[in-house]
Amino acid sequence: MNDLKTLPSHLLEWLLDLPPAETRDIVVERDLRVPMPDGTVLLADRHAPRDDKKRPLILVRSPYGRTGPLGVMLGRPFAERGFSVLVQSCRGTFGSGGVLDPFRTEKDDGLATLAWLKEQPWFSGEIATFGPSYLGFVQWAIARDAGSMLKAMSPQITLSNFRDFKYPGETFSLDAMLRWTHLVHIQEKPLHEHLLARLAARRSFKRAFAHLPLAEADRVVLGHRVGFFQDWLEHNAPGDPWWTPANHSAAVAEVTAPALFIGGFYDVFLPWQLRDYAALVAAGQTPYLTIGPWSHTSRPLFKESIRESLAWFRAHMLGDRSRLREAPVRIYVMGADEWREYPSWPPPGVRTERYHLQPNRGLAPNPPAASPPDHYRYDPADPTPSVGGALLNEESGPQDNRALEARRDVLTYTTPPLDRHIEVIGPVSAELFVQSSLAHTDFFVRLCDVDPSGRSVNLCDGILRLVPGRPAPRPDGTLAITVELWPTAHRFRRGHRIRLQVSSGAHPRFARNPGSGEPLATATRLVPADQTVHHDPARPSAIVLSVLG
Repeated sequence: MNDLKTLPSHLLEWLLDLPPAETRDIVVERDLRVPMPDGTVLLADRHAPRDDKKRPLILVRSPYGRTGPLGVMLGRPFAERGFSVLVQSCRGTFGSGGVLDPFRTEKDDGLATLAWLKEQPWFSGEIATFGPSYLGFVQWAIARDAGSMLKAMSPQITLSNFRDFKYPGETFSLDAMLRWTHLVHIQEKPLHEHLLARLAARRSFKRAFAHLPLAEADRVVLGHRVGFFQDWLEHNAPGDPWWTPANHSAAVAEVTAPALFIGGFYDVFLPWQLRDYAALVAAGQTPYLTIGPWSHTSRPLFKESIRESLAWFRAHMLGDRSRLREAPVRIYVMGADEWREYPSWPPPGVRTERYHLQPNRGLAPNPPAASPPDHYRYDPADPTPSVGGALLNEESGPQDNRALEARRDVLTYTTPPLDRHIEVIGPVSAELFVQSSLAHTDFFVRLCDVDPSGRSVNLCDGILRLVPGRPAPRPDGTLAITVELWPTAHRFRRGHRIRLQVSSGAHPRFARNPGSGEPLATATRLVPADQTVHHDPARPSAIVLSVLG
């Protein structure tokens, strides 16, 4: 073929470190019409080698478009290596009919697409599903009901129940959900308008995050009301049946197709992705799991997902296991700066160790001595900011936390310099005994690594929103709370220190708690909270670590 025409193919092969293509002569059928039961038509593009063979199909359903660089990266690498690929635009996006109702229509639309596939003369009868984030969620929407035609799946940086992510610890993922709302509303604009909208958004996001009520944040950023953003604010109560169409977690254990999970230790979805992984393991399946030192938008993550997914699909659909690793679990251990393979997650040999909060802001394995509690005031008019961590923007990942820790509304508890390496690999949680002057408040907990220079780098964190009666007070008036942090894999090196932060927010990553008890969407009254953290023999607050070795 003409070298110029195949240049994208060669470039992708080099950038993604892929095995050689079987063919570079790929045909793309554009705008295939896929009818839905309600009469709506979704559009799809099919990428396939230029021959008459019926090849296993990789199904990609996306709200982010089918053409341009994204379409090339989703379709060509697989089509050149033994598969046909169908890339479909989700309802209400990029030419597909209907209105985008995020997460809630994907099961019905996905299953209707499978029914349409069965009628196509080029369809072999076998599919795999592929894609990250929203493209991973739509896989879970159909995985159980796809039947024997689903031979493999690769859900990356994703989860089966989007409600869990929207309201972590029953707060609200403000930064991520407002940014995503903005993204899907500008993504189909012409390039120059798209770029201008992104530039303008830098200022409008700052205004929106500071604005109350939250029900007006979409107007601040986009200039108009967005129905689904309003729905998310309105339907935040635990157990709200509105979320049922977007919750496929109960079906995960019934999925029999081999699943490859790819995630990041700083990814917004990691805790819930690992719950899906655990559900399959508990059901007797052997899913594969890769977790790297990545956030949601890390470029190396996309490269790894293409390479590993190709090996996974070839193993389970073409019988070629030559590039499939033997161990089911592959993780990157930060601090040690190395990849490791294990038979399971968490790895064998992990034990639970408690590091207790101590007097004078210490942290140690031994229980605390009798000591007075620590106090701070959280003022939602000057909310504790989010620094790094699991975000959807360029500030995500590990960051220096020293400026944050210098604030009066952040407590820190730190070990002496370690006399040996300590590796924490697995779940992390905090068990705290606290009090607040308000019935409505939040507690945010973060684990950091402090190097000999004093630089404090965040590893993982979590948040919990308290309301009257949840949890019930103890007889002494304190609240015993458990905050689940993101899992991690990290070596605290000898000479470094382990640090725990306690505060009451990370804004705008999580919507600030106004303290007034007003509804999430309409709250405007800001009430400061006086917070107390206990550490004594009767109330031994601690960080609970999964320690290997």
